[in-house]
Amino acid sequence: MIDYEKAVARCLGWGGGAGAGGWRSLLLLVALVASTAALYASFSSTLRVSAWFLVPPPSNSSPEEFVLLPSPPPTHRHTRPPLGRPPASTPPPTEVPVSTASPSLIAPSPSPAEGAYDPKTPPLVPGGPGFLPVSTVTPPSVAPLPPPRVGDDAMTDLQLIHAKKEIAGAPVVSHDPDLYAPLFLNVSVFKRSYTMMERILKVYIYEDGPKPLCHTPHLDGIYASEGWFMKLMEENTQFVVNDPNKAHLFYLPYSSRQLRTHLYVAGSRSMRPLSIFLRDYVNSISAKYPFWNRTRGADHFLVACHDWATYTTNLHEELRKNTIKVVCNADVSEGVFVRGKDVSLAETYVRTPNSPRKAIGGRPASRRSILAFFAGQMHGRVRPILLRYWRGRDRDMRIYEVLPDEIAAKMSYIEHMKSSKFCICPMGYEVNSPRIVEAIYYDCVPVIIANNFVLPFEEVLDWGAFSVVVAEKDIPKLKQILLGISGRRYVRMQRNVRRLRKHFLWNDKPVKYDLFHMILHSIWFNRLNHYSL
Repeated sequence: MIDYEKAVARCLGWGGGAGAGGWRSLLLLVALVASTAALYASFSSTLRVSAWFLVPPPSNSSPEEFVLLPSPPPTHRHTRPPLGRPPASTPPPTEVPVSTASPSLIAPSPSPAEGAYDPKTPPLVPGGPGFLPVSTVTPPSVAPLPPPRVGDDAMTDLQLIHAKKEIAGAPVVSHDPDLYAPLFLNVSVFKRSYTMMERILKVYIYEDGPKPLCHTPHLDGIYASEGWFMKLMEENTQFVVNDPNKAHLFYLPYSSRQLRTHLYVAGSRSMRPLSIFLRDYVNSISAKYPFWNRTRGADHFLVACHDWATYTTNLHEELRKNTIKVVCNADVSEGVFVRGKDVSLAETYVRTPNSPRKAIGGRPASRRSILAFFAGQMHGRVRPILLRYWRGRDRDMRIYEVLPDEIAAKMSYIEHMKSSKFCICPMGYEVNSPRIVEAIYYDCVPVIIANNFVLPFEEVLDWGAFSVVVAEKDIPKLKQILLGISGRRYVRMQRNVRRLRKHFLWNDKPVKYDLFHMILHSIWFNRLNHYSL
C-alpha cells in the first residue's frame, strides 16, 4: 500500500514521505466531504418532514399559530402493514370513469345540472395570478405499484366486497315508513347500502393538523356544510374508530373556510398558500403513517365547501387524483371533480348555528301565488342573462338583482321563497348554490340553472321527481318551461320536496337518513364502486 501511495505521489509531483502523508490527507479529506454530504442530505430530508408548513402567517396572526411541529406518537400502537393494493386507475380529467360495480348498484346519472351562491370573494381568472391549472403543476414522482394487501388490510377489503355483493342482490323494498320510494332511483338498493354502511363502515380521523386550520368547525354561513360534517364526525362513536388498522376510510379534518380566512393574503388573488398547506399536510401524514401509501390516498376523503376547495388540491397529484373529494363546487367540466369517485356536498346556508332548522317549512301548493322567484348578486355568467330576460318584464316572474327595500318591507326573502311555486337557483361564480337546499327547506320546487353541476346524492336520488333542471341556453324559455308543468305534476313535485326535506337537515345529534348520514353514505357508496365483484 505504501509503494502504491508513493507511485501515485510521484505522478502528482509529490516526493517521499511528504507525498505519502499528502496522499493519506487527500483520502481523509474525500471521506470527510462524503460523510458531511450524507449527513446534510439526511438532515434536510428530516427537516422537510418535521417542519412541513413554512408559509408565512398573515400579518394579524402570530407566527407560532400556524407552524406545525412534529406530532407526538399516536396513543394507539401502529403496526405497519404491508403496502396495499393500488387504487383503481384514474381516467383523463375530461372523461367519466367507468365503474366496475354491477348495474343494479350503479344508478343512471341524471342530466347535467346546476347551482351557485354569492361567494364573498371574486373568482380567480384562469391564467391570472394564483390560478393553478392542472397542466402547470409539476406532479410529484410516483412510486412503483404496491403489492396486494394482507392481514387487517385484506380483511377491510373483503368486508367492502361483501357489502357490495349484498347491495347488488338487495331484496325489494315494498314499503318503508322512513323512506319515500319516489324520491329514489332505486329505494331497495339505497336501503340495503345504508344498512350495510351502518353494520360495517369504520372511519379513522387523523389527529394531526394545527388549529384553527384543522379540527375547528365553522357552523354558520354559506360554507357551513363542511363545519357541521366535521363537528358531527368528530363527535361520532358509531363509525369512528381509534385503531386505523380497522378503518375502511380515513378523514382529513381540515377546513377550506379556515384556510381561506387565515392563509389567503387579501388582494393577492393567489390560492398558493392554501395549496402549499394541503400539499405539506398530506406529505406529513403519508410520511408519519403507512395508511396513505397503501392506496395512494384512494381510501381517504376530505370535506370542503369553499369555492376554491377543488383548486387547492392541485399541488399534490395523489390528493387531486385519488382522494375522495366531498366538495360543494362539483363541476365536472374543470377536470378536477370526478363523477362516481368524488361526492357533491349539499351547500347549506346556516344563519343560526344554535338552531339550524329555524323557520323551515312552507305553504302548500294552493297558497303559492308567485310562479318563480330569484334575488341575488350578479355573480358569474348566468345571473346577468337571467335578469336581462326576466327582470321587471313579467309579474309572474319575480326576478331581482337585490330585493328592493320597499318590496322587502312587505315580504322578506324567505317569505318570497315560501310563497313561490318555483325558486330559481342559478349558479354564481361556481356551479354550487345554497339556494337549492333553501328551496327544499321552504317547500319550494328548485329550478337549477348551472351546466356541468353534479347534484348532491345523484347516485341515489331522482332529482327529476322534485326539481327542474334548465340548461343555460334555455333561460329565454324559462317561463314557458315552468308553465309546461301540469298542475297535477307540480302538486306531486311540491309534496316530494316536503318529504325530501329530512334528508337535507342538520341535527345536533344525527338521526337516521339525515344530511350527515346522507353525505357519509355517498362517500361509502362511491368507495364501494371501485371494487370489482
